[in-house]
Amino acid sequence: MNEMAKSFMDPQSHHICGDYKVKMVINALPPNGGSGTFSYSKNSYFQKRSSSVEESKIEEEIQKKLDVEKLASASNMIIRVVDLGCATGPNTFTSAHNVLEAIKHKYQSQCPNSEITPEFHVFFNDLPSNDFNTLFTSLPQDRNYFASGVPGSFYSRLFPQSSIHFAYSTYALHFLSKSPEVVQEMNNPAWNKGRIHYTSASKEVVDAYATQFAKDAGSFLDARAMELVPGGMLVMVMQGVPNGMPYSDIINGTLFDCMGSILMELSKEGLFDESQVDSFNFPYYAPSPEEMTKVLEKNGRFSIERMELTDPAPWLKSMDQVIPEWIVHVRAAMEAIFTTQFGNEVTHEMFQRLTKQMLDKCDLLETKYRDKIQFFVVLKKKE
Repeated sequence: MNEMAKSFMDPQSHHICGDYKVKMVINALPPNGGSGTFSYSKNSYFQKRSSSVEESKIEEEIQKKLDVEKLASASNMIIRVVDLGCATGPNTFTSAHNVLEAIKHKYQSQCPNSEITPEFHVFFNDLPSNDFNTLFTSLPQDRNYFASGVPGSFYSRLFPQSSIHFAYSTYALHFLSKSPEVVQEMNNPAWNKGRIHYTSASKEVVDAYATQFAKDAGSFLDARAMELVPGGMLVMVMQGVPNGMPYSDIINGTLFDCMGSILMELSKEGLFDESQVDSFNFPYYAPSPEEMTKVLEKNGRFSIERMELTDPAPWLKSMDQVIPEWIVHVRAAMEAIFTTQFGNEVTHEMFQRLTKQMLDKCDLLETKYRDKIQFFVVLKKKE
């Protein structure tokens, strides 16, 4: 293998040469591991607050629609639960605890005189490069479940057929398996030159991202349809957008626009070649309810029990108070993808400038952060 090919294939290489300039498809990477300043374990509080908005709704759906007695009796009194895209922070343990408590309460209401209760096996799934060491060294000592790690992409099969009773994914499914390939092609109408996302891009770029999402979400649902038992439940909490609203109209759209403009500034300052921006498209998509419904109808193996957009931050009083901390949270979740393309120095400088730019746009952000952009979906595997 020649040196150019080695450089291109090495995920840590930031040197892009010749014909490879517009052929780099960016793959999703896990959030920052460890317990340092910019680690996800220390910077996932916003995600916790946002996902907690849906906590009572999940309990309600379990109480109303999950037949725990039937599921437990058919599986030797063992209930299997999986967190798809668990990352490394404490949020996954909080989610697991809340789900298990809701399932136990439902079983007790169905079988008030039972002398035995189900045992629980919780699977924590994320990409193989996820920091599972940090995850499992922080497992609660007083947990009332058996725990296992399952490395692998949730866009493919992870478990045996009809083996999972309850699956949930929180703040992970908006990360695509990869950026759309056509946005990397110089001669394609969808070439996303000078931008890193579909925010404010041409219709061709937006359509390419939408197509990639539909493909990934279809693969995700196909895999879960095989793994869940009939009557099993799947819950998804992720970024979303109202039907017909351009992504540039919501707060994260402003975030991606600023990231792209800062990277273009840095390239003009000579820190790297502009082609590295042209070949970089962040693999992140927020679907609308209409888009999600189409994917579910195509799959056909789930009933839609609940689907809605909610305000992810009803607790937030003012944007200017949280912008610096919010950007650190964004960094903890997204930094690895940027450093793989641009290196540590450029990525650090980008996030430093990003905080300032977002503070400068605070008045604009104040008009956007109340949008209902958190997507909550509850599905049941058809009998």
